[in-house]
Amino acid sequence: MFDDVVQFIQDQYKTKGFIPLHEPRFIGNEKKYLNECIDSTFVSSVGKFVDELEKNIAQYTGVNYAIATSSGTSALHIALLLADVTKNDEVITQPLTFVATCNAIKYCNAEPVFVDVDKDSMGLSPIALLDFLQRHTIIKNQQCINNSNGKVIKACIPMHTFGHPCKIDKIKDICNQYHIRVIEDAAESFGSWYKNQHTGTFGELGVMSFNGNKIITAGGGGCIITNNETLAKKAKHLTTTAKIPHEWEYAHDSIGYNYRLPNINAALLVAQLENLDDFLLKKRELAIAYANFFDNSAYTFVKEPADSRSNYWLNTIILKDQQQRDLFLYETNKKKIMTRPVWILMHKLPMFKNAQKSELGNAEWLAQRMANIPSSIISS
Repeated sequence: MFDDVVQFIQDQYKTKGFIPLHEPRFIGNEKKYLNECIDSTFVSSVGKFVDELEKNIAQYTGVNYAIATSSGTSALHIALLLADVTKNDEVITQPLTFVATCNAIKYCNAEPVFVDVDKDSMGLSPIALLDFLQRHTIIKNQQCINNSNGKVIKACIPMHTFGHPCKIDKIKDICNQYHIRVIEDAAESFGSWYKNQHTGTFGELGVMSFNGNKIITAGGGGCIITNNETLAKKAKHLTTTAKIPHEWEYAHDSIGYNYRLPNINAALLVAQLENLDDFLLKKRELAIAYANFFDNSAYTFVKEPADSRSNYWLNTIILKDQQQRDLFLYETNKKKIMTRPVWILMHKLPMFKNAQKSELGNAEWLAQRMANIPSSIISS
């Protein structure tokens, strides 16, 4: 039934063997910088590559500060702490996201509140957000209070799903009206732009991931980006076990976290970043090929939303219904082409089943029909 799709993907990757969903490409100075790092003996959280990476990421995204972390999840955790999210607070986010978004909320002993997404971006819907806030909250003492339980809605985490920017400017404006702090989950959108501004830079804080399947990777790693000097200094302090700088003493002034990115991982990322523009170009070429192939077919290829330039991290198609989607997943994986459904929606996981939620019609509709298809950079 899907032989034409299988053949097209095999033709793109020039193989009838296993085709992964998204594998890394190490084509530059990775080995050179790794050897340099090893020779320096500075392989842990202090070293020139960490400093260089933070400078380069800040410059690329157009922010003042970047703080490299051990993972995207640890970056989210710290960002929430910086936004003063504490026990019994609530954080609005989308149900169509990776579990790390909600795990980080729970690390703070806070609760997620799920609001629907837009179909075009697959990210948090500003219309649904405003509707929820108008129906269920009041402003009291410069705080957004949930009418149903009296809890403070402290923050909002929209995500740029699969690298496609959500309508983050509208989300930010709404959150400002309701005294809600915005943390952008840009874990999947490094190299994506919305209205000529890099994702992750609209909110007070932005978070990125460099996991093994991301567009650039060190096998792991993450980053917090911000223009706020006070938050940046506190982020670096907290991720370095809250150690007070001193030549030899080990003094700590608060509960801290061992969340800094090791220099050896940073060496890989510095090399990867040198090839980012080429990676983005090749991923766009693949996305255009997919878009042309699926044009006028029974399946819809997800293109970048209006006012956006997506990194096309994971290419996505929408099938007729869940039955067709499941058959597509079965047939393609049987033929050694790795495809996958979107994550199980967060409110359906046992840890979050009791969380408050709005009407989630778009998220439910997408989750039943979406499939990710191979998106690795095709080597020249």
